[in-house]
Amino acid sequence: MQDPNCLFCRIVAGEIPADIVHETERTISFRDIAPKAPVHVLVIPRDHVVSLGEAGDDHGPLFGELMLAARDVAAKEGLSDSGFRTVLNTGADGGQEVMHVHAHVLGGRSLTWPPG
Repeated sequence: MQDPNCLFCRIVAGEIPADIVHETERTISFRDIAPKAPVHVLVIPRDHVVSLGEAGDDHGPLFGELMLAARDVAAKEGLSDSGFRTVLNTGADGGQEVMHVHAHVLGGRSLTWPPG
């Protein structure tokens, strides 16, 4: 199911171009347009799910696929040995800017926590 007003759904539909780096039957991964690290890829489900907070119990397999796609993106981007960060922001206070669930795969430099 898609939301015609959702930026990420429009990317999935091919209406908005994106630098796609990985695809599966249920996920699509593309480079972030405002990267926060040398590698910054977003991994999203093709179906519209607003956020982790709004996911149903039936979304469990989809979220598993999302994490495995994040792993595969990290491998394709050469991050498996050095390490990478996977971030899932939820809701406005959690830093979610696009209301379509997405995982950030970040790497290519040290990402110690806390930052600074």
